[in-house]
Amino acid sequence: MLFAFSVAPTTADETGSVSAAVADALRVVRDSGLPHELSSMFTTIEGEWDEVMPVIKAACDAVAAHGPRVSLVLKADLRPGHTGQLAAKVEKVNALLAAPPSS
Repeated sequence: MLFAFSVAPTTADETGSVSAAVADALRVVRDSGLPHELSSMFTTIEGEWDEVMPVIKAACDAVAAHGPRVSLVLKADLRPGHTGQLAAKVEKVNALLAAPPSS
């Protein structure tokens, strides 16, 4: 299962940035040992419900240290029995893009 989430404090630091809070959240994800990927807007983490949800909660707790309110956006691709999808889904699309268009 893939879980894409974005977590940030609702107030920025004195420079207008939330990146320090996001970095603290990503440290939690990295420390979990679960497969993950960071993009400019989301972090995607792969695992089962019981593995991933405590990590997302801990990431929210890490962000909460930066302000009184936290915003969380969560999207999930729930496909039990499939692993390695963090890379496999991207590889499949890239293979289709590399092939000649079908008519």
